[in-house]
Amino acid sequence: MVERRSLMALALALLAAALAAPCFAGDPYAYFDWDVSFITAAPLGVKQQVIAINGQFPGPIINVTTNWNVVVNVLNDLDEPLLMTWNGIQHRKNSWQDGVQGTNCPIPSGWNWTYQFQVKDQIGSFFYFPSINFQRAAGGYGGFTVNNRDVIAVPFDKPAGDITLFIGDWYNKDYKDLRKALDNGKQLGMPDGVLMNGKGPYRYNKTLVPDGIDYETVHVHPGKTYRFRVHNVGISTSLNFRIQNHNMLLIETEGSYTVQQNYTNLDIHVGQSYSFLVTMDQNASSDYYMVASARFVNESRWARVTGVAILHYSNSKGKDSGPLPDPPNDVYDKTFSMNQARSIRWNLSAGAARPNPQGSFRYGSINVSQVYVLRNKPPVVIKGTHRATLNGISYTPPATPLRLAEEYKLKGVYTLDFPTRPLKGAPKVGRSLINGTYRGFMEIIFQNNDTKVQTYHVDGYAFFVVGMDYGEWTEESRGTYNKGDGVARCSTQVFPGAWTAILVSLDNVGIWNVRAQNLDTWYLGQETYIRVVNPENTNKTELPVPDNALYCGLLQKYQNEQTPHHKATSSAPLAHQVYRVLVLMVLMVAAATLP
Repeated sequence: MVERRSLMALALALLAAALAAPCFAGDPYAYFDWDVSFITAAPLGVKQQVIAINGQFPGPIINVTTNWNVVVNVLNDLDEPLLMTWNGIQHRKNSWQDGVQGTNCPIPSGWNWTYQFQVKDQIGSFFYFPSINFQRAAGGYGGFTVNNRDVIAVPFDKPAGDITLFIGDWYNKDYKDLRKALDNGKQLGMPDGVLMNGKGPYRYNKTLVPDGIDYETVHVHPGKTYRFRVHNVGISTSLNFRIQNHNMLLIETEGSYTVQQNYTNLDIHVGQSYSFLVTMDQNASSDYYMVASARFVNESRWARVTGVAILHYSNSKGKDSGPLPDPPNDVYDKTFSMNQARSIRWNLSAGAARPNPQGSFRYGSINVSQVYVLRNKPPVVIKGTHRATLNGISYTPPATPLRLAEEYKLKGVYTLDFPTRPLKGAPKVGRSLINGTYRGFMEIIFQNNDTKVQTYHVDGYAFFVVGMDYGEWTEESRGTYNKGDGVARCSTQVFPGAWTAILVSLDNVGIWNVRAQNLDTWYLGQETYIRVVNPENTNKTELPVPDNALYCGLLQKYQNEQTPHHKATSSAPLAHQVYRVLVLMVLMVAAATLP
């Protein structure tokens, strides 16, 4: 009788997960079942393998609300290991779900693994992507939208629609060839184009754009206002985004409501996300261009590196034609771009995930407890290998994730001696971590001594962007800091020959990735981690190791093997669900026939 009950209970539990049954008590649950696989596509007219989710490129949008629990079952149908990370999702108390090599063992080919986390006290526009093996260069990305709870007032009227745009540079070469080029010390060179929602440019110019390219069209109605969430998911190119003849009212970036102001164009750097309100107030004599063009490059040489989509009014009188709307006056004028970035301010009076105003956290009055100056330089050769560095150290991930190594008290996997200032002497490869102080307030200055814009990201947190300027940062630079309404976000640009300063409150226990968002420099080792440990022996500030944790490296002995179960066909998601339901039916019949 006990065996029958156990089998029946197992079947019912699996059935509930398979059919996304009603939520558990408390905060709601959202379930997603993903098959991550290669599909053949030709976004720029050249057939190639791209990474799709359930056959979609870009992947599906996760659309949830503050405090919801998110459960994502990922089947790795690629031919190599996979990890998915959630750009800007803070994973409060739960770095186990962060999806980077410092916290998770990769999902082997043919295996599945289930992420489960809560979007605790967050709102905003984010995205997810594969975090290892240079895979983001082949796609695998999608949107992650966290809506306000109904009880929280939003500082604008409800828009008529919510539109997500992914913009990013793109290469026709396979991503494996791109990473091989980096391994061999070569540069990637100029991209072949810019995609918008996984599609190539509208044929605005018959010389630059070949015939037969599929392009994105956004359908709107005159007089209505729409929210546009724009994410730069590319490899290394800063893009200027604009909509012909339309103002873009900036309202939010990466989880923070901003002071509302109009822009005719905005520079969006790699890994950054913004959302705008755009009112359809034109006469619709024709369609309108939406453009994402490369910044800080030779405009004539890079002309083809331009994404073009179409904004189509329901009463449009015809297709758009003629030249694209102009970019900023001087594509080499980084001062314009820096001043534009400085103009983005925190909306102090708006609530976000909680009823209290964002500005009630007065970051400018908090004493700084730790200071790190992180300097990058152009890639160098270290022991015959092409590498990128921060403070003279190029990070190389160990076979055992850092957080698991800490949990199991393994020695020699990493060190806690990341330098507070750039090292003198020859650069080196290492696994040195920043030892953060729990509930401390850290100041980080990113000093960019490279020749191109770099974007830096911190997992697990939103930080305050308090200053940026050209030249070398000094102690006197603090006199220029914005200590009142610097915007809180998770990715910030650092211009070449310049610095950006951030402040971050270390209230989230775990091991958290600090990385270059530019995929080439990240791949070559420009990253580290901040370790944040509560000195008190308590289980209230961090969740335990998940029951389904994958084990690898020095902990491989704890891993139970899975039988690879690839499902990469066009009907894979449906077939996978049917298979699960059939198995459940068999289990239930078997349980019913037991004595």
